[in-house]
Amino acid sequence: MSRFIALLTVLMLALAAPAFAHGPSRLKVVEKVEIAKSPDEVWAMIKNFDGIAKWLPGAVSSPADKGNEIGSTRIITLKSGGKITEQLERYDDAGRSYFYRITDVDVKVLPVNNYSSTLEVKPGADGKSAVVEWRGAFYRGYPNNDPPPELNDDAAEKAVTGVYRSGLDHLKEMAEKGK
Repeated sequence: MSRFIALLTVLMLALAAPAFAHGPSRLKVVEKVEIAKSPDEVWAMIKNFDGIAKWLPGAVSSPADKGNEIGSTRIITLKSGGKITEQLERYDDAGRSYFYRITDVDVKVLPVNNYSSTLEVKPGADGKSAVVEWRGAFYRGYPNNDPPPELNDDAAEKAVTGVYRSGLDHLKEMAEKGK
């Protein structure tokens, strides 16, 4: 009987082991900015999938092979020489939003994996301004346990937050100064 209990205990532990394993968790970043322009005016500035280089600091170019068509691929070239390849998954001109995924990026350029993001323009509380929300979900750049500091959760969140904040702040400045 004790042999049966020992075997049963070992079997239960073996089956439960995957529940105790812990890999990286999906991370999320949401950044917003309110802009003293109408939602339509702000959407006009950011709605083109190939136009992100016009308002995202650090981006030099961002051509897209099919414009705002689903499946369009854009390659963002950075001042540093790095490149980020992204694919448009959903586009809603009337709803002022689009959803895209990174399909190729060196983790030295952006320390993330399995990144997807939505960019959306909504009316502000006053009905006259616009709120731009940029949200993303991703995993850190190092997919296994014990990542090096430059590829851990904090590094990934900090990098994405930095991109979002710099882009949204620059967009606000451009829109409100009429650039």
